[in-house]
Amino acid sequence: MTPTISRTRFSVLDRSRTRAGRPPGEALRDTVLLAREAERLGYHRFWVSEHHGVPGVAGSAPTVLAAAVAGATRTVRVGTGGVMLPNHRPLVVAEQFGVLESLFPGRIDMGLGRSVGFTDGVRRALGSEKDAADRFEEQLAELLGWFRGTSPTGAHARPAEGLDVPPFVLAMGEGAAVAARAGLPMVIGDLRDRDRMRRGIDRYRDLFRPSPWAAEPYVVVSGTVAVAGTPEAARRLLLPEAWSMAYSRTHGTFPPLPPAEEVGSRPMTAKERGFYEAGLTGHLAGTEDQVADALETLLKETEAQEVLVTTSTYDRTALLDSYRRLARIFTAVDA
Repeated sequence: MTPTISRTRFSVLDRSRTRAGRPPGEALRDTVLLAREAERLGYHRFWVSEHHGVPGVAGSAPTVLAAAVAGATRTVRVGTGGVMLPNHRPLVVAEQFGVLESLFPGRIDMGLGRSVGFTDGVRRALGSEKDAADRFEEQLAELLGWFRGTSPTGAHARPAEGLDVPPFVLAMGEGAAVAARAGLPMVIGDLRDRDRMRRGIDRYRDLFRPSPWAAEPYVVVSGTVAVAGTPEAARRLLLPEAWSMAYSRTHGTFPPLPPAEEVGSRPMTAKERGFYEAGLTGHLAGTEDQVADALETLLKETEAQEVLVTTSTYDRTALLDSYRRLARIFTAVDA
């Protein structure tokens, strides 16, 4: 383990991907089981995500799932990657995280994003519009105000007011500037577009203004990291997600993950094949030595303080093995 890797935190974001032929509830239970294993392996945080109306993702209520994860673990930090503010009233979000922090003091993170529903139907059902993301900065300020007790309404968020729940901004595009102006830690992805990632990080650091939440910039880089005994086995981990992403780009919906061995025999149009091949590139994938070298390069390029791993695949045994092998890289212990 190099000094660069040893001073870097490693965390997990699990999106509760559903698997072909398996019930959605199983994906949520798998998330809780993965959190227990991540805690045992020494990962710093375990986050869950928010998606609505997506066949391939079971995680639609992140604060509820975070409560289940926190209740099943003891020491790992638990949070969201993230709660999408355009879908919610800031008061309700503050109350939810206030309850989480009260139940699990000192362990809760509040990752916040600006995405809206993927389809018109989902947006209508949520009561939001495509331009709702434009009000993210305003919503973020309102949310933080509920924790500080500064709402101009005269109302108070109970039990959130006065509690310290670390906020993070999920930054894609404009999100980097929002995080910087608010003085908050930033989570940025993905690893496949390294130039865009570096531009976002540079912008964030240039514009950062210290706040009560963070005295200096804090960068979390997120993306897929797949580790296996051979490069071929590591690449196999990537196949289900790459196929599902290609399908979503051409059909408008993200399906459950298929087994890797079925992917090669599935028919694809030239357009789908292009998206599929692109989805296999740019990730950190390989043996432990190969991934360690790639991590060293990534961390020197970005000077990030933390890596948030977002790997998903059909084969849960292979996924757990990947996380164990990655833990050996950053702990230098036979996990």
